Amino acid sequence: MFDALEVSLDVVASLRSLLQVLRTKDGDLYRQVRRAGSSIPLNIAEGGRRVGKDRKHLWRVALGSADEVRVALRTAVAWGDLDEARLVRPLALLDRVIAMLWKMTR
Repeated sequence: MFDALEVSLDVVASLRSLLQVLRTKDGDLYRQVRRAGSSIPLNIAEGGRRVGKDRKHLWRVALGSADEVRVALRTAVAWGDLDEARLVRPLALLDRVIAMLWKMTR
């Protein structure tokens, strides 16, 4: 759980400069990525303090948010709002946290 939390915080940090660009291009997508990005570490942390089905549910929410951010970034590239080359690190971190959360929920 702790590794997943740390990687999720790295995801958030990797999104900062991208979100500055996205904010000027597509305010709605900016807000959605910001909310979903924040949801990842917050739900991982909250799930870490829960037991039973609650725990897995919150980790599944974090997993869904991570996938939402990944697809939102790819959507921004498809719209021409973000440069794909700038997504290498954020997408790699997202793939990593998604894999960790997948294992945590199984």
